[in-house]
Amino acid sequence: MARHPDRERAAMVERLRARGITDERVLDAMRQVPRERFVPRAMARDAYEDAPLPIGLDQTISAPLIVAFSAAALQAGPGAHVLEIGTGSGYGAAVLARCHRSVVTIERHPTLADRARAALAATGCANVVVRTGDGALGAPDRAPFDGIVVTAMAEDEPPPALLEQLAPDAALVCPVGRRGQGTLLRYRGGRTEDLGGVAFVPLVTGS
Repeated sequence: MARHPDRERAAMVERLRARGITDERVLDAMRQVPRERFVPRAMARDAYEDAPLPIGLDQTISAPLIVAFSAAALQAGPGAHVLEIGTGSGYGAAVLARCHRSVVTIERHPTLADRARAALAATGCANVVVRTGDGALGAPDRAPFDGIVVTAMAEDEPPPALLEQLAPDAALVCPVGRRGQGTLLRYRGGRTEDLGGVAFVPLVTGS
């Protein structure tokens, strides 16, 4: 049976809306980004299921709901300069790129970083810079950021360097927990907000 990715994306967006995503810029970005271009070819037909999918090297592409929820939780405007920690497939960066002025994204695995660069270029995301390195260090040469999204789970708290690289009143959205289970937290202006339970791969720091 022939696939219709445009219809699948539209149906995914309606499911996201039904599950509480109300940020129209995020929904429009999710409608535009071809998620099938960011997953292994063998899994393309599962691209629009609301589930994480393996992308190799023990990493995953997050479920669409988590990508949308995290992007919306930043509450950053279209002119924002955003940092993402954990590029993975590049899909989350592509969504952020359609919501904001510019994105810096950091991936510790060179192979995944290269794949993400290729996928982002192929899908027209010219406002994303992909770096390879330790995401816990952030990108101090490009700070301050109007929002930071972390796509892997910190054990006790976000890396201090990331909080230091936030612009005043900007938000950092980061899962915190252990053994893959925890809570998605938003840090802004010295306050911490609990956004709900989540499952993520661990945040690996250092070389």
